[in-house]
Amino acid sequence: MAMDAQAMTAFNLPLQDLIPLLLASGAWLTAGAAIGVLYFLALRWNVQIFATGRSVLLAVALQFARFAVMAGLLTIVALEFGALPLLAATGGILMARTMLLRWGAPP
Repeated sequence: MAMDAQAMTAFNLPLQDLIPLLLASGAWLTAGAAIGVLYFLALRWNVQIFATGRSVLLAVALQFARFAVMAGLLTIVALEFGALPLLAATGGILMARTMLLRWGAPP
């Protein structure tokens, strides 16, 4: 049992394997940020439609479209590429949310 503990807890990833992993994670983080920017800009547009009372049907349709696209994209990432790309893309989405909230906040 003690011999297995070292093999299971040590992070023995060689540098030549770590660099592509970090580059791929950065690419997924960037892709997630792009998805997040589009999602939250659509949310801003959706809120404006609701606030002005222009068309409730358009606002509800946009709401469902936003949810469906986000769920679909994250499902594809999870099923086709795995957990690490899903976590990186989700981190990018949260990063985009923070960026847009700070950008849209009053001074």
